[in-house]
Amino acid sequence: MKGFSDRLGEVKEYYFSKKLKEVQQLRESGRPIINMGIGSPDLPPDDSVIEALKRTASSPSAHGYQSYQGTNELRNAIAAFYARNYSVTLDPSSEVLPLMGSKEGIMHISMAFLNEGDEVLVPNPGYPTYTSVTKLLNAKPIYYSLNEEDNWEPDWEVLSQADLTKVKLMWVNYPHMPTGAIGSEALFIKLVNFAKENNVLLVHDNPYSFILNEEPKSLLEIPGAKDHALELNSLSKTYNIPGWRVGMLAGRSDYLAAVLRVKSNMDSGMFLGIQEGAVAALNLGNAWTQSMNKVYSRRKDLVLEMAKLLQLEVQKDAVGLFVWGKVSEGRTATDLVDQLLYDFDIFITPGLIFGSNGASYVRFSLCVGEDKMEEAITRLKNYKLP
Repeated sequence: MKGFSDRLGEVKEYYFSKKLKEVQQLRESGRPIINMGIGSPDLPPDDSVIEALKRTASSPSAHGYQSYQGTNELRNAIAAFYARNYSVTLDPSSEVLPLMGSKEGIMHISMAFLNEGDEVLVPNPGYPTYTSVTKLLNAKPIYYSLNEEDNWEPDWEVLSQADLTKVKLMWVNYPHMPTGAIGSEALFIKLVNFAKENNVLLVHDNPYSFILNEEPKSLLEIPGAKDHALELNSLSKTYNIPGWRVGMLAGRSDYLAAVLRVKSNMDSGMFLGIQEGAVAALNLGNAWTQSMNKVYSRRKDLVLEMAKLLQLEVQKDAVGLFVWGKVSEGRTATDLVDQLLYDFDIFITPGLIFGSNGASYVRFSLCVGEDKMEEAITRLKNYKLP
């Protein structure tokens, strides 16, 4: 064997892949770890979703290869979902592409549009996969700062002065992970205009728009957005099926055709039972999201109580599946994370993994039952500032 690819030198093992091994080892040693680190919904999907999967899986003809573009039923359900929830019209035959999770889409989009040496605007803080995929393709991430004082929106003055001649893609994500910033229509208009003026393809990653958010938005609602933007979406968070790996890409037909050229060479279609379950999920009405948000609202209140015990600053009006807390001066977020894990058996995420602008923050997931959260609060009543 003549060695590994040089590109592995550009990336590390994903933080949660590595850290969850340690958490599991602590559990196996008898430690009662409460995992509030990862955003994997712990609640089950709706019964109709499971029944659709089971019903399809019992059919002898359901187990062969499927279309690279998904079934007509799934694409139609996605288009109807966008029309109903975002007032966005999509042609299901050419402007919708089902994906095996939106994370897959980040790689496929990058492979379809980036060449070696191209530059990519990446939010700081932001989802680490934007950076790792960019580096794996020998492109260059250019970080644009998001700061609390600007409500976690781009600094347009800084961007206007930057050399963008080599920038080909810009990743954006609202509601924002990890901060929970909502993202306004005014912001989306600025983003589309920025992409148009600088000949940059905007890619909006939109998996959290229904979590504790009363006004879900799509970037594609903005007039003219389809000419300059793509949007990723996901069923993982909204419908509690992260392990099923169901996402979607929406946008202009020629852009999606380019992504399909990559995708069709990398997978052999999604299992039919999962597609049928996804259709059932997409057809659920507002009652589903309202019921889930009642649960998440109660959980958020408990996390805010934890944050108070830890003397963290939080933005209570933030949305999404996480609570983002700032540590006080004189403390470090990474030390707090280690202290909670090793002294209190509570795992939360250090903000630094999302970029340097997250170094003073920690992130709590709402994907933990209320009983576990109450147990965490009981433990933290003994917490004292170091």
